[in-house]
Amino acid sequence: MELTGWSPRDLWPDLARPAEPAMQADEIRIVYPHRSAVPADAWTRLFAHAEKEIGILAYSALFLAEDLAVSILLREKAKAGVRVRIALGEPNGVHVTDRGNEERVGDGMGARIRTALVGFRPIIEAGGELRLHDTVLYNSIFRTDDQLLVNPHIYGHPASHAPVFHLRQCGVDGMAATYLDAFERVWAIGHEVSG
Repeated sequence: MELTGWSPRDLWPDLARPAEPAMQADEIRIVYPHRSAVPADAWTRLFAHAEKEIGILAYSALFLAEDLAVSILLREKAKAGVRVRIALGEPNGVHVTDRGNEERVGDGMGARIRTALVGFRPIIEAGGELRLHDTVLYNSIFRTDDQLLVNPHIYGHPASHAPVFHLRQCGVDGMAATYLDAFERVWAIGHEVSG
């Protein structure tokens, strides 16, 4: 470009067009190659900034249920009046069984969910909400107010091996809004679990 003075589009007219600048600059914050590449403190930083709402949608989210710092933070947020909603897979559900078979862990997926339920119990006792769902889950969603970490699911691989997108909601029709809508749809069909 510096050599010719021409733009890349002038030199290669078939070059793919970039996303809208607002979407690219404002909605997508960071892309991690897999969930284990997300810094451990990113989860606590995400949830610590919540003023109104925290939402977790996953099959098990066991990695969060077992994280003491996250558990304490979610419990304190729930006590402070932040709405904390957790939607996990139905341990004996058809889709959890299918996902367990796809990952070659069999009923291990249901066992992870049952273990996560024990780990999340103090949050529910502090005022958080918990529902179980039996849906095909295309991604796990972790949100606080207008920030999201989205972990797409890949056939045959655990969620920890899939990318994570850190998004910030900027409008009513962007990527983040689409994931938030998916969260609400699954939440609406889930059934409540009490502490």
